[in-house]
Amino acid sequence: MVSYEYVLGGVLVSLLGSIFFMIISSTLGGKKQFKASGVEKSNGYGNGEFLPEMEEEKSTDVVIVGAGVAGAALAYTLAKEGRRVHVIERDLSEPDRIVGELLQPGGYLKLIELGLEDCANESIDAQKVFGYALYKDGKDTTLSYPLEKYSSDVAGRSFHNGRFIQRMREKAITLSNVKLEQGSVTTLIEEKGIVKGVIYKNKAGEEMRTYAPLTIVCDGCFSNLRKSLSAPKVESPSCFVGLILENCELPHANHGHVILGDPSPILFYPISSTEVRCLVDVPGTKVPSVANGEMANYLKTVVAPQVPPQLHNAFMVAVEKGNIRSMQNRSMAANPVPTPGALLLGDSFNMRHPLTGGGMTVALSDIVLLRDLLSPLHDLNDAPALCNYLESFYTLRKPVSSTINTLAGALYKVFCASPDPARQEMREACFGYLSLGGICSYGPVSLLSGLNPRPLHLFLHFFAVAIYGVGRLMFPFPSPKRIWLGARLILSASGIIFPIIKGEGVRQMFFPATVPAYYRSPPVYCRN
Repeated sequence: MVSYEYVLGGVLVSLLGSIFFMIISSTLGGKKQFKASGVEKSNGYGNGEFLPEMEEEKSTDVVIVGAGVAGAALAYTLAKEGRRVHVIERDLSEPDRIVGELLQPGGYLKLIELGLEDCANESIDAQKVFGYALYKDGKDTTLSYPLEKYSSDVAGRSFHNGRFIQRMREKAITLSNVKLEQGSVTTLIEEKGIVKGVIYKNKAGEEMRTYAPLTIVCDGCFSNLRKSLSAPKVESPSCFVGLILENCELPHANHGHVILGDPSPILFYPISSTEVRCLVDVPGTKVPSVANGEMANYLKTVVAPQVPPQLHNAFMVAVEKGNIRSMQNRSMAANPVPTPGALLLGDSFNMRHPLTGGGMTVALSDIVLLRDLLSPLHDLNDAPALCNYLESFYTLRKPVSSTINTLAGALYKVFCASPDPARQEMREACFGYLSLGGICSYGPVSLLSGLNPRPLHLFLHFFAVAIYGVGRLMFPFPSPKRIWLGARLILSASGIIFPIIKGEGVRQMFFPATVPAYYRSPPVYCRN
């Protein structure tokens, strides 16, 4: 009888336990299914099966928004490090732009470091660039890059921007851990102050979500996400008007040509073996209308008389052909708001006037630095710790970025014509100083090329130009008028460079070692 009661009790307990287990399993399964149904999509790394949100997050290490120069190079770089990368680009067709066509030697060295130098070679008809030719009032001088210490392959490169980007995209998707998808990212997914991924519309127009421990936004100068991750102050100093000259010889082969024109500079540089890009700077935010012929008339009457004779006919043919394009030039100092789970890079993060062609050099240098900072880390899931660690990125990038940014802003203001006699003297002094040769040309060109990213050297050379200008005014003998103009020249120089330095950050630019973030080390529990 006792044994019968034990058997009956055991059966009842087992039955109740089974029912309880079934209820719990059903409830949990329903919750899981509901959660997955809101975000299910192909993970892109396997056979296209749908994954629940948490599984998908584990299948991607980094989401990259944008596959331009910065995004494509970053995708390849992080994938080579073993990261699983999901890149979302608004338009995967070949871009057609009139800037981003000149890569400085310092940028080419970074391209070599990233293993992407074969994307800027003969396969896209890229041209080597060895320096600049500077023109003013019928006089010219050549400024060569200081390349003596480097191999023969190291030089600047100029090319069609779209070909360069497509080549890097093609190379990135040769890696099995890169998923490149066409789509428009609309929103960052944020939970409790941490960015978890992005919401985007795919090529079919369907709203999708993708998750990763780290989201890097590289969506270019017109970024719609930068306001979530920084406090941007965008300036628009001028516009570029672009033309392509065909089958013509530059006066100085394999050199960029800068004409100190009126009202502002005119640029010529090769972008293929048969084409020369011409960029005409037009100050302000408005340009003459192309549609009603005002632009063609402006180019013929104002610009053409200032073009070197060897290029004049080709320039006029290009104007008559009518393929005239324009774009707004933008400048924006980096002003990040550190956000766990996300980072800005490229033109969405930091812009400078494109006169000096330094944008790609800054972006590629940032990618090398970011790769090196992330390299010791195996686990990116602790977003607050990673965000704290990556604050060092903003300080460590300053030597390169602030040198190139400050030089671009200062040179543009010096090279533009002005009714102010002090600014006119500064412009004349700059041309004269660079024409002296030796350290007076070697130093500034090494800064411009990205080969010597030292802000202090830039500061010293800039005021050396101003002092040279004052010396010219004092020769053969000073007068009260000349002394006063010399004082105004120094004040004008200060008014040009100090606001730019202030925007870059005096401490970060000249004394980065005093910034605590400079010494951040990788979180111990995130290391490999």
